[in-house]
Amino acid sequence: MTSKERAALRAKANGLEPIIQIGKEGISDNLITQIDDTLDVRELIKVRVHLESSPEGPKDLAQKLAEALQADVIQVIGGIIVLYREADEERIAEKKKKRGSGTAKAVAKKKVKIKGKRQRQREKEAKNPYAKYDRPKYYGR
Repeated sequence: MTSKERAALRAKANGLEPIIQIGKEGISDNLITQIDDTLDVRELIKVRVHLESSPEGPKDLAQKLAEALQADVIQVIGGIIVLYREADEERIAEKKKKRGSGTAKAVAKKKVKIKGKRQRQREKEAKNPYAKYDRPKYYGR
């Protein structure tokens, strides 16, 4: 990656908020999976490192994350790491197949019909004939 590409990505990441946080646990398998999924969707992310509780420094963590995720470290400033990885459609499709969402049949969602006040009142009256006396009186109509 050239320095101009890196500078453009730094400028793009300037307005982003950190999505993922690294704390006292450090880098775990769940964290790597979460960052991996996020990079597939967004390509450019910020990760916050809690300096007082993290077992390692941000630069060390950034290098470990970059190696584990095949991503590029754009910058490390204080406790903020900016990572970039170009989205690869083939890799994303493979992940979906492994999870089963790519081959599983789509389950039809249950359609919910929203009933109005009058329809609910009619159904109530059909079940209970005395319910029509509960009906509010409308004066002036």
